[in-house]
Amino acid sequence: MMRELLLFLSRQAWLRKWMERSDAAQRFTRRFVAGETLEEALAACARLQKDKILATLDHLGENVTSLEEAVAARDAYLEALRRIAGRGLKATISLKLTQMGLDFSEPACLENVRALARRAREGSTMAEIDMESTAYTDRTLRVVEQVAGECGHRCVRAVIQAYLFRSAADIDRLNRLNIPVRLVKGAYHEPESAAFPDKKDVDRNYVALMKSLLDHGADPAIATHDERILGEAMRYASERGLGKEQFEFQMLYGIRRGLQQRLANQGYRVRVYVPYGTAWYPYFMRRLAERPANALFLLRNLFR
Repeated sequence: MMRELLLFLSRQAWLRKWMERSDAAQRFTRRFVAGETLEEALAACARLQKDKILATLDHLGENVTSLEEAVAARDAYLEALRRIAGRGLKATISLKLTQMGLDFSEPACLENVRALARRAREGSTMAEIDMESTAYTDRTLRVVEQVAGECGHRCVRAVIQAYLFRSAADIDRLNRLNIPVRLVKGAYHEPESAAFPDKKDVDRNYVALMKSLLDHGADPAIATHDERILGEAMRYASERGLGKEQFEFQMLYGIRRGLQQRLANQGYRVRVYVPYGTAWYPYFMRRLAERPANALFLLRNLFR
């Protein structure tokens, strides 16, 4: 019911106009979105870096309506990579393949991602390829593997969702190919034939996949705000003799900032997902709608 309500609200033009004009709504959304411009996002990355926290830039927008829009999105990321290098920021980029034109042409999408991966490699950083719904999983992994084979395994990082039944096999394959992985729980609404429906099962699978990455993965990223899972990751890494530089924790911009800083102060590598762009309203509402628990989570953490 909550999900349907949020999806309904996301389509209401009057609500979008009100949020775009309301100072209170702007303050709320700016807690989780760095701004509308690249300069605002870079400033947020610089502030994080002063606190010894890394960043990954997400230029908001997905499911473009033409290949021309995909090229424009690619060019926006190329400019972001140029500015990241120019300012000496320790930041990656995060992108969705639907934003790169996957709905229209897989070869064209591949070419766009290839250009970004090459530029990222030149700047000693990487392109992190976000995972979308299961309609895109196979095609996304196919593009990741192709680009990693051409540009080097450390210039792209795949995202794997722990709530999918298939993820253990996907991680085993990526580990064998030496392709870095960011592990997330998953936020899309998927059928029970494809994903664990219960949170406890998702958490259990997340921990199992996390241990596989820590044992066999290449520079894995553990993306969670769950302190129980974070504690288990730190304990397991210590037992295995892994140095704090051999993996990283990833979290969302504006959520659990105190926890992010605490982990960074302890010497762990922490990277924050920094979204920006004029498409902030659809992004914000979709993030709530994709998993209604996010709405309560964001409200609960607004004043933390």
